[in-house]
Amino acid sequence: MDRADVIILGGGLVGLALAAALDASGLSSIVVDPADPDTRKTAAFDGRTSALSSSSRRMFDTIGISDHFPVPGCPIRRIEVADGLEPGGLAFDPGDDDEPLGWMNENRHLRAALFARAEAGKNIWLMWKAKAAAVERGDHGVTVRLEDGRVIGAPLLVAAEGRNSPMREAAGIRIARWKYDHSAIVSTLRHEQPHDNVAYEIFYPSGPFALLPMTDVEGGHRSAIVWSVRAEDAAGFLSLSDADFSAEAEAAMGGFLGQIGLLAPRSTYPLGFHHAARITDHRLALIGDAAHGIHPIAGQGVNLGYRDAAALAQVLVEGARLGLDLGDQQLLTRYQRWRGLDTFMVSLATDSLTRIYGIPGRTASTVRRFGMGLINRIGPVKDRLMAEARGTSGDLPLLLRGLPI
Repeated sequence: MDRADVIILGGGLVGLALAAALDASGLSSIVVDPADPDTRKTAAFDGRTSALSSSSRRMFDTIGISDHFPVPGCPIRRIEVADGLEPGGLAFDPGDDDEPLGWMNENRHLRAALFARAEAGKNIWLMWKAKAAAVERGDHGVTVRLEDGRVIGAPLLVAAEGRNSPMREAAGIRIARWKYDHSAIVSTLRHEQPHDNVAYEIFYPSGPFALLPMTDVEGGHRSAIVWSVRAEDAAGFLSLSDADFSAEAEAAMGGFLGQIGLLAPRSTYPLGFHHAARITDHRLALIGDAAHGIHPIAGQGVNLGYRDAAALAQVLVEGARLGLDLGDQQLLTRYQRWRGLDTFMVSLATDSLTRIYGIPGRTASTVRRFGMGLINRIGPVKDRLMAEARGTSGDLPLLLRGLPI
């Protein structure tokens, strides 16, 4: 039986980040995933982009993931928030000498960097095209029997399988879940005017329109869009010709980046919310979408997962230095307390924003713009919101501060 310090079920963005964080401090992990990794590295598999918060980027730098980026990310130096195209929006502008608010990366480039870092790890065993057939979480450790007959063991099992985590369901962990009556349409646009590293979030009653800066390529300036539309309208938006869809997007943007066109096929996915009642069980920890899933309104979804990975890695590394069993309940309790409140508060905030900005009518719009104007004028409140965007608020794990464990 192959043994490691941790077994990670799920080799996605968060699971591989945890493996790298453990490897950087000398702990070993076995990553089990049924997918073929070669199929995940193309835009055809996932043409989306993700905003890495500044704290997540520090972790990537510290544990060596950033060294493997095939293309540098695009820094976000300013965020502008507006209620429709009305004046009186909110701007987060930390200044040229300050740390960016985040970094935009194509998901395929994130995956390529995480795969390369995992393959370079001295303490990471990658078991692709493998699936758990049976899991036993006993008093003295975890045993996983794979469908191909191999058996692996560890003191702790980590579920990083995504929002429909089989391990979470098998453990009987209850989950609060609901669907928003919206779907997100994602694509990449080219535009005449430079984006100047500005991210835009334009709120409409039908859903927010996010425009996110990307690195320029030969032939023009690029930005990613995440356009939340009513679920019943999504098929109609996808059926439009590229020219007609571009015209609709240009109108939603107010035309401030000039003429636009599509650089990538459009895709859509339903939007929902879920939050696990707890993120630990006997010799089990949940991270990433297995533990929580939120609306993309603030671009914090995957960053919550990286915060999980950083906190769990620190708990385990410090526990190992004390000679503790890595599946010990006191370690899991520390992880639960550390991450439980933070994920709940971020989830609550994003859900509340979604509902507040979804209220139609001139009166509601006026109240929202008045509130944004107040925030613009109250420095401490605005600074706190910028810290939230960077992922630098609260009790940060060492890796998110750019420090090794």
